[in-house]
Amino acid sequence: MANQVEPKLIKALYDELQHERFVTLATIDHESGGPNVSAISWVLAKNEETIYFAVDNRSRIVQNINQNNKVVINVIANESTYSIGGEATVKVEKMDGVPLKLALIEISIKEVRDVMFYGSKITTEPQYDKTYDKEAAARLDKQVMDAMKKA
Repeated sequence: MANQVEPKLIKALYDELQHERFVTLATIDHESGGPNVSAISWVLAKNEETIYFAVDNRSRIVQNINQNNKVVINVIANESTYSIGGEATVKVEKMDGVPLKLALIEISIKEVRDVMFYGSKITTEPQYDKTYDKEAAARLDKQVMDAMKKA
């Protein structure tokens, strides 16, 4: 049986995207025309139809989106795996209140799919550690997430 396609975030996903977390982002590579997958963590559901994320404004991700705005975010949450497809635009080229040159990207959600294979569930979500100064990382993470919430 095919999984149902939703036009916006379900509540459980919206709630999971209210804080920094590991997700993967698929874009169309601006040079090869093929898929390009990146891991990002500064991601925020602004509402049920919109996701924000922040990346270095010199990133290949930004170049790819400027060439082709179709994107997919893959989220592991709620004991499952979700594909969130939409159209991305660079909302802000350099975010205020953040010491790095980060672009704020806005995704207008077109579809949300539960893509977990049949008869299974996620038992442990991905975790990661910042490998640089923990206090500096926490301070930067707070600055970025606060800036996205204000945008």
